[in-house]
Amino acid sequence: MNYLEELNGPQVQAVEHTEGPLLILAGAGSGKTRVITYRIAHLINDLNVNPWNIMAITFTNKAAGEMRERVDKMIGSGADRIWVSTFHSSCARILRRYIDRIGYDTNFTIYDTDDSRQVMKEVIRKLELNPKVYKERRILSRISQLKNDMISPDEYERSASGWEEKNIARAYYMYQEIQKNNNALDFDDLLLKTVELFEQDPEVLDYYQERFRYIMVDEYQDTNTVQFAFIKLLSDKYKNICVVGDDDQSIYKFRGANIRNILEFEFVFKNTKVVKLEQNYRSTQNILNAANAVIHNNAGRKDKSLWSDQGDGDKVSFHQFANGYEEAEYVADDIGRKIREEGCRCNDFAVLYRTNAQSRLFEERFVAGNIPYKIVGGINFYSRREIKDMLAYMKTICNGLDDLATMCIINVPKRGIGITTVNKVSEYAARNGMSFYDALLDIDNISGMSRAKTKIQSFTRLIENLRDLSESVPVSMLLDMIIKSTDYVKELEEEDTPESRARIENIDELISKATIYNETSEDPSLSEFLQQVSLVADIDNVDNNAEQVLLMTLHSAKGLEFENVYLTGMEDGTFPSFMSIDDNEELEEERRLCYVGITRARKHLELTCASQRMIRGEVNYLKTSRFVKEIPREYIELDRETAHQQRQETYRTNRAERSFGGLNSLMSAGRAPKKEKHKFDLREFKVHKAENLDYAEGDRVRHVKFGAGTVQDIKDGGKDYEVTVMFDTYGIKRMFASFAKLKKL
Repeated sequence: MNYLEELNGPQVQAVEHTEGPLLILAGAGSGKTRVITYRIAHLINDLNVNPWNIMAITFTNKAAGEMRERVDKMIGSGADRIWVSTFHSSCARILRRYIDRIGYDTNFTIYDTDDSRQVMKEVIRKLELNPKVYKERRILSRISQLKNDMISPDEYERSASGWEEKNIARAYYMYQEIQKNNNALDFDDLLLKTVELFEQDPEVLDYYQERFRYIMVDEYQDTNTVQFAFIKLLSDKYKNICVVGDDDQSIYKFRGANIRNILEFEFVFKNTKVVKLEQNYRSTQNILNAANAVIHNNAGRKDKSLWSDQGDGDKVSFHQFANGYEEAEYVADDIGRKIREEGCRCNDFAVLYRTNAQSRLFEERFVAGNIPYKIVGGINFYSRREIKDMLAYMKTICNGLDDLATMCIINVPKRGIGITTVNKVSEYAARNGMSFYDALLDIDNISGMSRAKTKIQSFTRLIENLRDLSESVPVSMLLDMIIKSTDYVKELEEEDTPESRARIENIDELISKATIYNETSEDPSLSEFLQQVSLVADIDNVDNNAEQVLLMTLHSAKGLEFENVYLTGMEDGTFPSFMSIDDNEELEEERRLCYVGITRARKHLELTCASQRMIRGEVNYLKTSRFVKEIPREYIELDRETAHQQRQETYRTNRAERSFGGLNSLMSAGRAPKKEKHKFDLREFKVHKAENLDYAEGDRVRHVKFGAGTVQDIKDGGKDYEVTVMFDTYGIKRMFASFAKLKKL
């Protein structure tokens, strides 16, 4: 093994520093996996360390498998004794041996997501909580956050403020109690109980500290609080802890990742050696210059700059379009042209976006252009559960002949119509040669339906009413009626998890699709809309083994690289999102996400944006993303039309800033008219005070920026209501009702 010839200077430093704590700051594309495997080989081959004493730990089974394969190939004999594993697998293995020391049996069960939901459903029932308010997914998500932060049920109960937090604390306590009685652990418990075992049993901790004298952790920027505690305890005796990560690629805060773990590593582990891997082996210098320029605007980061010896390469291209349709059309046409004229392969391209809902326009353009594609880390837009549910309602309303569609939504949202009832209706329909929906209409003649009869009649009345309306209202309005009459989105809002919010975004995108259809079709109708959608949604003929353009969110793109990358939706409000613009911590995470997107490109990077974008059927006018503006002009190339639009946008922005800036300057100098010297007060603006509010004290509400919260106080301020809300994430906010536009959950 001649690593001195195969590694660069900083990589060699990282390999050879084996005693004491080591922080390897590995920039994107800097060869970190190679460093880890060479370091393991150096320990065994050159320093005669026993493979039994080495632990390499990462996050996913895939990453652990790839690391194991590399280590086995390099080490050969004895490699199987190196502990290469994920956090959860490592902890499960330890607990299988010693969990009896903290009151469990070693034959414990590991609950998956469905098991946990069943337990929580039982908890909600036993505590007599309203299941429409307390969704099991939402409570489990909160409990997972608490476990990641090592907060016990007792600790959470002591700090709980308000009736909702106290009820969640009760649910947390009972959830853990049921699991303990069943000798079961969920995924979060695997880490939590291992830390608990180490803290309570010095003998077990000492055994594993002796066992793992050399510990390496990959993707350290993604660790949470309990994972940090696990690593800290294991490495406390010999201090030979090596962590590899990139704070600039810390993008999983929503999963509990704590960026402070990497930013403060050398303060926790004394005498840490820090090695920066800044040479990038993936991208050309212009792409890296763009990435460096963007990420340097973050304050919470370790200073480093990527560089490459692969030449400057092409400048980053930037294109601004009138709307999302033109953006998608350009991307599809450009990819098609490069495949036809430049000999590129489909696998050379990736289209990246901030949220899954943005994929629809690209999917439709790729289908129209006969370009094979694949959604990575998600499913195709029209195959998503919430979209299939909405379309199933529309198909049932349209003609009621699609039995699968009707069966799909007869109990969605839940109406208490079970599988036994569905089977009886289906058998009746088959005997009488009618559709499933027609059988529902004939429910009086189906025996054994006394308990379900009222529920089925309520469902068919809903469908018949919407069917009558469908002939006179636009498709988008019909879709909105379906959503409101079924409370489909309301239930997702009450669930209030990242998954439910993403599903709402997808439904909003379907509304936008329906709105555009109404505006562009010569003779719009529900049946034609469904036909148009079915042509796009029919992707069963796509060969999964064929070369395909990859479409994915920026989160899914981490760890991947492509010759050509299209980073789309680069507008303030889309990326960064509206929710993050006024929150510095959230904005820095969005900027890190942008950095990840830029550094996926090897040779060519295109940034695209739209001046206006349709969101839930309404046109929104958006400015170019601040991330684009953070890239110096010498690294970016604009076509003539985009350059013109950018000059116009800059002019409008500067004019607005001059107007406000000039007024502020006059006021600060004391030269403003007296009537303008006072502070602005919202109560002086003209507002349209509502006669009454549709929410009251104690109700759950949602704000467009602050998210979900509980109303604590409402005062009639004369011109408007003053509302005080305790938001789950942002704490107490006081606002005027007409400006807040709070929506009751």
